[in-house]
Amino acid sequence: MTPLTYARHMSEAIPGSGADGSSGGPVVEGPHDPEHDPRASYVLEPEHVARLTARIVATTGTSAQVHSPINGAPLANIPQSSTEDVAEAFRRARVAQAAWARVSVDERARILHRLHDIVLDRQDEIMDLIQLESGKARKHAFDEPLHIALTARYYARTAHRHLDTQRRPGVVPVLTRVELNRVPKGVVGIISPWNYPFTMALCDGLPALLAGNAVVAKPDAQTMLSALLGAQLLEDAGFPRDLWQVVAGPGRELGTPIIERSDYICFTGSTATGKIIAKQAAERLIGCSLELGGKNPILVLRDADIERAAEGAVRACFSNAGQLCVSTERMFVADAVYDRFVERFVARTKAMSLGATMDWDADMGTLISADQLDTVTAHVDDAVAKGARVLAGGSARPDLAPYYFEPTILEGVTPEMTCFGNETFGPVVSIYRFHDEADAIARANDGEYGLNGSVYTRDTERGRQVARQIKCGTVNVNEAFGATFASIDAPMGGMRESGMGRRQGAEGIHRYTETQSVATQRLIRFGPMLGMSDEGYAKFMTASLRFMDKLGRA
Repeated sequence: MTPLTYARHMSEAIPGSGADGSSGGPVVEGPHDPEHDPRASYVLEPEHVARLTARIVATTGTSAQVHSPINGAPLANIPQSSTEDVAEAFRRARVAQAAWARVSVDERARILHRLHDIVLDRQDEIMDLIQLESGKARKHAFDEPLHIALTARYYARTAHRHLDTQRRPGVVPVLTRVELNRVPKGVVGIISPWNYPFTMALCDGLPALLAGNAVVAKPDAQTMLSALLGAQLLEDAGFPRDLWQVVAGPGRELGTPIIERSDYICFTGSTATGKIIAKQAAERLIGCSLELGGKNPILVLRDADIERAAEGAVRACFSNAGQLCVSTERMFVADAVYDRFVERFVARTKAMSLGATMDWDADMGTLISADQLDTVTAHVDDAVAKGARVLAGGSARPDLAPYYFEPTILEGVTPEMTCFGNETFGPVVSIYRFHDEADAIARANDGEYGLNGSVYTRDTERGRQVARQIKCGTVNVNEAFGATFASIDAPMGGMRESGMGRRQGAEGIHRYTETQSVATQRLIRFGPMLGMSDEGYAKFMTASLRFMDKLGRA
């Protein structure tokens, strides 16, 4: 495969993307000069883009152009799929899945483990494409190949633990043998988001492949290339090409056709869309897993390490410019440490290096789109107009990138403000003082979301006790979100309106299997024998049950 082409480094192919604001301002209408304006020509090598987009099942003859949020430079024209293309993708996937299901678990695991090495070897190429499509800082782009490598290695090395036939106790010791098989569901539909375009496109599908399924994926329209590169890497690792099908187009047009043909559906995105998908899946009696929105809290207790909490808060609130499902938007800080913590948190936030660049220097990149910028701006303006105080940030920065918004800390946010209970999904956090720990826990649990939370305290046992009272699917003690998200053996997902189902761990692969119980009976049957009457059989079984109970048998 030919790698991405760029002049020494990809960042040099994007003039004016630096933090000094020399260019890269808002996109404007009118002619563009290729010598001076990166919007006038494609950043990526057209031949490479063509190889990636050729993986899309699309026959409409139409395409959608995508641009980099860094400076508006065009990246690609993405072929668009029809409902007929979705049907064709599922047809190909079902043919491939029938053969793949006969491949041994050892061989599937071997290929998956090879993906681990490929992703680590080609991480620079992956990060370049992620940044060009999403605008995130390089340090946050690195999280994506890291997470995929962790996921691939975990499932490759634990394949037999999750998928091997297991013996279960039979009703009659020795005479009843029971085995539990894990049967692949068939073809899994995956609808993935733009905020983590590489890892979210792949991480849910890797255990599906290992379990013997095929995948039909519809990545978000804004970040198709990162997802297509992931599909290419799967083939490079040794997975059959037709096993992972990709379609492209608006979710409102392709979502229902995908759900109508899937044997299981996996979705990451908004709560509103997740509810629609859940209803459609229920109508077909197929399973689904949904990771949805969040208004995630951090609790800083009175005995917290202030510096550690302030450092963690910066990552929790501003990783990927706050465009992270598990990022923090609410902070509850004990009165005893509030002033000291706020001073350090604000200082660390103001010291962040801002810019939409391709190098490692920026601490935070840009929002991905005008829609995201509009939402963030509206939330902050509404809060300020109603009396909230801006402790840091608070403004858009078009001098850095068209959709850039500063990392922002708000104090004095009240329930009538839009950002109080609604997900912003941007670099904005509201900070609150608390006196009573029980009250802080209750406020953290307020609302309908329950995805991720954090607790900072020097007493880690106390931290775990508090964590058990927080209604979130994952809670980190003395860490923002990385401890749970990177621990692949631990399930990850939301409570309440933050979703249903889990990725990672045993739950993350078993969701793609049907359990099949096979029982083999020897010598006796379950009915009267040797002239025994039905009444006699009932008495015999009653005595047997009492005897088994005395033996302590379940």
